[in-house]
Amino acid sequence: MSRPLPPLNALRAFEAAARLGSVSRAAAELHVTHGAVSRHVRTLEEALGRPLFVRDGRGLALTADGLRLRDLAGDAFSSLQAGWAAMQRDRRPLAFVLGCPGSLLARWVIPRLERLAVDLPTLTLHLSAQEGGFDDALTGLDAALLVGEAPWPSGWDVHLLAPERIGPVLSPRHVRFAALSGAPPAVLADEPVLHTASRPQAWPRWFATQGLDIGQPRRGAGFDHLTYLLEAAVAGLGVAIAPQELVQADLEGGRLVAPWGFTDTGGQWALCGRRGNPDPRIPALAAWLHTALA
Repeated sequence: MSRPLPPLNALRAFEAAARLGSVSRAAAELHVTHGAVSRHVRTLEEALGRPLFVRDGRGLALTADGLRLRDLAGDAFSSLQAGWAAMQRDRRPLAFVLGCPGSLLARWVIPRLERLAVDLPTLTLHLSAQEGGFDDALTGLDAALLVGEAPWPSGWDVHLLAPERIGPVLSPRHVRFAALSGAPPAVLADEPVLHTASRPQAWPRWFATQGLDIGQPRRGAGFDHLTYLLEAAVAGLGVAIAPQELVQADLEGGRLVAPWGFTDTGGQWALCGRRGNPDPRIPALAAWLHTALA
């Protein structure tokens, strides 16, 4: 069944003239001529069989039919405009919420955001610092960037990115820098080392990789977060143990030195999402991270 409507171009011209109270201003708003708006109004009046405007001195006034059509057209165009804007907003992809430990966020992710934006320009990231681990459902996240080891939660799809490597680092500002940096790893057995509550086994595991049965090393200052630990090391306050990727910029800038190199921990950098999530941004981001870590 047909649903006859007035000519929409004519209706748009009339609505503008009625709202603005002027054919000239309507023509300017619509980027058409004065004569075009006048013709559109006449088209509607002829189709309706009654006038919509009457002369009022040097201007125009709306008739009762004109007032009624103005309100109908105004509501219709306002509703259409709002709906169209909502549809355009719906087309824009929602921000991709990426969770990662605060130390990874501060020391590795944030310094690379400019490069990421160039390489993946359609990916809008929302970064969420996570402390204390991730729940199996990755609540509130699209994916998590972390360092971990198998077995992984059964509800995750895990994209392995790079092996984790850790090693002791110290600053040239350290008072014993010359003596320590030129000595074998065993020298650290008697050194009060910086440590963090988040990875209490980092030092014992590193000593084990060096063939040293140290158990728990002598402890210097302790910190809740790796970020603070590394800032203390840069300040020359002690020897810290850290993932290579998180201190690479400090090594390149000469703020830290790694005299004993780095060893694999058995852990992996990984991008993890909920199993079966078809979001194409996850493999795209995983590929980018893999390249960046390499």
